[in-house]
This record gives sequence, structure tokens and C-alpha cells, in this order.
Amino acid sequence: MTTAAVPADRHYITAWSAVSPYGVHSADYARGIQADGAHPTGPGDGATGRTRSVPVPEGHAGEQACLVPGFEVRQVLGKAGTRTMDRATGLAVTAVRELFDEASREQRPVPVGTGTGLVLGTTLGSAQSQHDFALASFTEDKPYDVPAQFMPNVLMNCPAAASAIRFGLKGPNTTLAGGRPTGLIALGYARRLLAAGRAERVLVGAVEDYSPSRSWIEHHVRDADETPGPLGEGCALLLIEPGDGIPEGRTALAELLAVDVRVDVDDALAGTAEACVRDALTAAGVDPSEVWAAVGGGLTGRIGHIENALLKRLFGTEAATRVTVHDRIGDTAAASAAFQLAALLATARRTPAAHGRAAVVTSVDRDGSVACAVIRLLGETEEQ
Repeated sequence: MTTAAVPADRHYITAWSAVSPYGVHSADYARGIQADGAHPTGPGDGATGRTRSVPVPEGHAGEQACLVPGFEVRQVLGKAGTRTMDRATGLAVTAVRELFDEASREQRPVPVGTGTGLVLGTTLGSAQSQHDFALASFTEDKPYDVPAQFMPNVLMNCPAAASAIRFGLKGPNTTLAGGRPTGLIALGYARRLLAAGRAERVLVGAVEDYSPSRSWIEHHVRDADETPGPLGEGCALLLIEPGDGIPEGRTALAELLAVDVRVDVDDALAGTAEACVRDALTAAGVDPSEVWAAVGGGLTGRIGHIENALLKRLFGTEAATRVTVHDRIGDTAAASAAFQLAALLATARRTPAAHGRAAVVTSVDRDGSVACAVIRLLGETEEQ
């Protein structure tokens, strides 16, 4: 394990957590994402690195889903304060807990209070909570006969707000909804908070839960040329700190070099995606030949082909296939880019050759939104 000296005026990833189809612990995700032969449609056990895809009941749009194994909110988080907590909120709260707990176990506790902010991405919050609440207004005796205690779950900022309340995060609290690139959009937002002095450190990531309502939404928005696959769920979080705010003993895992976000408005997705990636590389001062790994957003069909072809052309097939995510944990929608970043960090930690190298994470959505982040991998290495 090594600790790199870092400049004070730059921003770094210093910790991460992932609640995923491999389990609630980051170590489960790290082992699973790197295991040979892992595939979301096989039977599995998070401890052995094979993810779980389980049959879903009749009435769902698909037949299988990649679920966080055994995740029941009140069993995982306890009964206090969780009686009305929905699945999406429970996943987010668990991810925050795991990041804090792991940091404390390593004697690198993360301060809370006014200096710590939270930027959390989502598609629209919990689709199931919104569906159930709206349905009650039509099916009950009166339109206002709705389960009022579940009203907070209808709001898309419920996971971020509940996490902040539970753990005393009194800094900026923001929820972003930007489709598949949401994790990268949130990353850029967190950098701006730090640069403006609005926070001393920021937890940033995204959450997505699985539900019957979400399965049908995804079924209807999927392009005709896409290959249907199991939906996934979970929450991935990163701790972002400025160089002069990293406490003694905490390791900088990666430096944030650049984030570029744009939208294709001219029906020229290939050109927009390439411009996004090249501009991010230029802002980062990185040549394509320096990139150790490039992790794509995981869509299939025409959009996925455009993104994958671009990454292979710019960085080579080896770099573009070095880290795989979505065929292992399913389609995690708005949380996908956050899971890409977590997978990159997990893989780099076990790969000494990655130390000091640049890496690229991209995401392209059906609506033409495109995002790219460039990071430099630092810090901890774990010999295999």
C-alpha cells in the first residue's frame, strides 16, 4: 500500500462504496467485478464473485433481474427510522453507511457536519413508490385517501435527504437526474462545490432500485435494436476531497482530471461523443496513448456500438475491454456510470501496472446526452 503526495489545489477520490448484486460490501463488488466468468444470468454468491440473477414474478416486463442479495431495508439497517423507507432510499443509506464504516475500520474516519456534502444521482427516485402513491388516489374511496406516511418516498430527493439526516451530513445536499451519465454529471457538480468552497468534502454517486414499475418503464423506453438484458440495482458512492483537505493517513485513490458533459442536438451522436472525449482528454492534459483503461456505458444497439467503437479506436481494444461492468451487474441505468468508476478503482487496486496511469469513463444515453470523465489512478495498490 502506498500513499502518493498530492497537490493541494486538485480534487481526489479517497474512498468508495458499492451496494451491488454482489452484496452490500465494497469488497463483494471488488471481488465480483474482477472474477473470471462472472455473468448476471448465472446462479451466484457475492462472496465467490458470481452475481445473482433471480427470476422475477409474473407481471414484470422481464424474466430475470440482478438484485442486491437478501436486501430487506429493515434487516440491513435496523428498525429505527426505517418503517416507511423504500428500497431506493435503503440502498443509498446503506452505501453511505458502508463508506463510513469502512473508513472507520481503517482508522480513516470521514467527518460529518456542515463540511460534508452529498450529491446523489437517480433516474426519478423510486418509480414504484410514485406508482403506488398515485394509484391510491384512483383506487381508494377518496382521491386524498393516500398513504401520507409514504409521501417522502415519492420525491426523487428522498434517498439523499434520508442519508443526510441519518448520518448528520449538513453540507450541500443535491439530487440530480440526468439519465445514464448521471454519475459523471454528479461528479462534475461535486467538483464545482469544492472549487467554490461550498463544502470541504463531498460524497457523490447514484442509486437505482429494481421494481415492477421500473421494469416496464425500461421495457418501453428501450430502442428496438437493443438487446434486452436483466436490470440491475444498487448504489455506488465516491468520497471526493481537495488535496489540502485529505487527512493524514487517508490515501488518494485517483485524481479527477476532467469532466465533460454535452448533448447531441444535431443527430450526429458519433461526432458529439468523440468531441466530448477528446475535449475531456485535452482539458486533462492526457494523450489517448496514455490511457490504461476506458470504461463504456453499457448500452447495446446502435448507441452502444457508437460508444464502443469510439473507445476502441481512440484507446485500443485492450484498454476498452480491461474493465467490464454491465454484463456482470445488469443495467443499473442512472447508477451505471458510478458503478463504472467503482469498478475502475477496484480493478486498479489489484493491478500495480495501473498506478499513475490515466483512465476514461464514458456514458451515452438514448436522448443524446454524453459525458466523459478522465482520472489518474493513484494511491493504494494491492498485490495479487
